[in-house]
Amino acid sequence: MVDPIVWIVIGGFLEPVWVIALKRLNEDRTLPNLLIAGFFIILSPLFLSFGMEDMGMGVAYSIWTGIGAVATLAVGYLLYHDDLGFKKIFFAALIITGVIGLELSAGVGM
Repeated sequence: MVDPIVWIVIGGFLEPVWVIALKRLNEDRTLPNLLIAGFFIILSPLFLSFGMEDMGMGVAYSIWTGIGAVATLAVGYLLYHDDLGFKKIFFAALIITGVIGLELSAGVGM
């Protein structure tokens, strides 16, 4: 059996894929762009649902969205040269810290 966090991490890293696909769909409204966006919009939360089978919903969702948010921020910087100043890096680090804290506390009190 796969550890639930593995599913959640994979799903979180799939979030930037559908965000990029949506951006490309806005730039070029074609069927392939629509299908790619739709596929990953379904796949990412599906992986989240696999992780929620053995983990609390709130913790699982927070980890998933945190990973997705930070990964999307990084992809935006790398691919689209989005602005990434000190404040954004600082707050992204806080998200990462929170995700790690949630994962470490996920089994506490069960």
